[in-house]
Amino acid sequence: MQTRKINYYKKSLEEIDKVSALSHKPSLLLHACCGPCSCFPLVFLCSNFDVTIFFNNNNIYPETEYLRRYEELMKFLEFFKKDYGYEVKVIKTEYDNSKYNEELEPYKDAHEGGKRCLICYEKRMREAFDYAESHCFDYFTTVMTISRQKNSQILNEIGKKLENEHKFTKYFYSDFKKNKGIDIAREMRIHYDLYQQLYCGCKYTYEEGLQREKDKNK
Repeated sequence: MQTRKINYYKKSLEEIDKVSALSHKPSLLLHACCGPCSCFPLVFLCSNFDVTIFFNNNNIYPETEYLRRYEELMKFLEFFKKDYGYEVKVIKTEYDNSKYNEELEPYKDAHEGGKRCLICYEKRMREAFDYAESHCFDYFTTVMTISRQKNSQILNEIGKKLENEHKFTKYFYSDFKKNKGIDIAREMRIHYDLYQQLYCGCKYTYEEGLQREKDKNK
């Protein structure tokens, strides 16, 4: 999708510099997949944005895992409100894993990070971006750039593409894992005793997650 690497962490700081000069906090819709991945992005964003989380993760399988990740996110937001002083609203979409997977099934054997994952990233980001636009949010971004397993260059290219398809909402470029963001996120996860999942979430990686769980408990 892209050959020349862009410093998206630097771009995020440049945008924050612009926003911090405003007399109000712009609204930002943040796609979040779980509590641990939300920790550092919220710390990074909330001092300059009025953040609302969009939990649209129909890729997660099974439903018990989906609910567990949602509940851990809500658990963390209580801690976040108490310790950081920010109350973050959450919008949760209806769960429908079967319908969501119709577009992914032809790529069920693709390796993690391949075609299936790219479709999945864009599906969730597009749905969230559409919501942000229709509800007049100033910005949209995703927590997924915090993950070591996800390519921030690709995620930001998707964000750029979606911004070009929308008229009002801007995409906030990010690379939350940079400048020790990933380390801070890990420290917060441990401090708040948050459930750390062992697979990305989809049914195509579910068996790998079960195996990692067995190996972990040996």
